[in-house]
Amino acid sequence: MTVPDCIASRVFARVSLAMLVVLGLALPPRPASAEDKYPDKPVRIVVPFAAGGVADITVRVVADRLGGKLGNRFYIENQPGAGGIAAARTVIAAAPDGYTLALLSNGTAVSVSLFDHLPYDPLRDFEPVSSLGFFDFVFATNADSPFRTLADFIAAAKAKPGALNVGTINIGSTQNLSAELFKTAAGIDFTIVPYRGTPELMVSTMQGNLALMIDSYSSMKGNLAEGKIRALASSGPVRSESTPELPTLRESGVADYDVVSWNALFARAGTPPELVQKLNGALREVLAEPEVKKRLLELGIEARAGAPEEISARLKSDIDKWRTVIDKAGIAKQ
Repeated sequence: MTVPDCIASRVFARVSLAMLVVLGLALPPRPASAEDKYPDKPVRIVVPFAAGGVADITVRVVADRLGGKLGNRFYIENQPGAGGIAAARTVIAAAPDGYTLALLSNGTAVSVSLFDHLPYDPLRDFEPVSSLGFFDFVFATNADSPFRTLADFIAAAKAKPGALNVGTINIGSTQNLSAELFKTAAGIDFTIVPYRGTPELMVSTMQGNLALMIDSYSSMKGNLAEGKIRALASSGPVRSESTPELPTLRESGVADYDVVSWNALFARAGTPPELVQKLNGALREVLAEPEVKKRLLELGIEARAGAPEEISARLKSDIDKWRTVIDKAGIAKQ
């Protein structure tokens, strides 16, 4: 290439670069996507339980931090009702835009088999976002009970089949089904006594009317601390972080017993995947915060986020698990 040609090439390159810069400045900025703007208004989380319970408190702790992280308010709307039907209908009727979310739980998995005509399909009608927390149930007895370990209770139940009473809340609750599963897994027989709620269950246990009660750690925490009842075992496959001194049912001689309840956020099916991923990322950060983990652990809940696919798989497996328990127990569909 001659010197003049070389000079001409350089001039052309500079002019071309200048034109690209000018064109770039002239182009309009990239329009903000739905993900960029989300959330630009408050987000509703519909909870199928009354205020004050484990699920409600869990989601309130998370919603407060989530709002601070994403720049808009996340608020709770409690719609209690059998099978979570009212809450599910509300979310399904909303636009799939990420502004109405659902709290689903292990109870959702139970409802699929417990109700004859459940008017929603949690696997079809909802988009998984992330788990929030997991918690075990505690098997406890009266402080004056002769049972010092769960093995003591099992031995007594084998010696007198059907003679011992085990209390839970209402038929079809996860606690109630945990008792049914305990019967099968331990190969024993006892009488399950259902109560309308935890307060009545607790009073009956402290009065000595029950040999054993099954409920969440948060509902027992105060009475356990005061020595009014005594914990014998926890329901998970490994010891819970909230009760590390408490042996599991597996350690107590009940092989393969595994009951862990959970709460998770779901969106309506059809919600854009970029919004689901944005929520998932924010939840991972929130649930990793030491303050959040500490607050939930005080309630017996292990804060843990995960991929949408993980909680979806958990929902599917729990539907199958509790269907088997319900069928074996012969519980009538509602």
